[in-house]
Amino acid sequence: MSHDVARPSLSDSLTERMLELIRSDGLRAGDRLPSARELSERFAVTTPTLREALRRLEATGAIQLRHGSGIYVGADLERVVIANPNVGTLERGRLLQLLDARLLIEPPLAAQAAHRSEPGDLERLRTVLDEAAQNLTSGEEAEARLHEANMAFHRATAGAAGNSVLCEVIDSLLKVHASEQREIQRIFDDRTRDYEEHRAILGAIESGEERRAEDLMRSHLADVKHVIEQRLG
Repeated sequence: MSHDVARPSLSDSLTERMLELIRSDGLRAGDRLPSARELSERFAVTTPTLREALRRLEATGAIQLRHGSGIYVGADLERVVIANPNVGTLERGRLLQLLDARLLIEPPLAAQAAHRSEPGDLERLRTVLDEAAQNLTSGEEAEARLHEANMAFHRATAGAAGNSVLCEVIDSLLKVHASEQREIQRIFDDRTRDYEEHRAILGAIESGEERRAEDLMRSHLADVKHVIEQRLG
């Protein structure tokens, strides 16, 4: 009995070979790749085939195509999930489920960050909170920058915990549900309160108070969830 098995296209194969090139050469986010012409010659493919593979890689964030500059390794090279660009109306239940998911994961990570964070981790946390402090004023641009700083704080806290898998889970969760996160910030609408709670969490992490860091993170997320529930009815 025969089975039909889809064979990978030339573009599929080329995409995999380019990813292997990045990994085997030890390239990291921001590193420059050979030019399109050099890649075409290296893999013995036509320019249209190469461009299709490059577009696929760019769509997932594995590479960046910078006009007039070149091809660079993207920040999302190893990402296995990406955000849906076609999100429709955001439902109340989905916002609350996202916060429930974060409540399960982030408080223990804050405790672990307090236990094992290194100077570089603490510096990153301070830097993102400094950025947040500069954007507590009103205005669309300040709001966007504050949102990015807030999300960066939660990612940096997860990173300081030292578990790369859970760090990736939080990073993916926040990026995949970026639309929901922006809506949560809009509804919560208390920039100073949010900032002060983040400062308190950082203080506990800096002083190595594991239980306090966990409790503060749990209280922070539960507080946000409570406000969202109240305002959405």
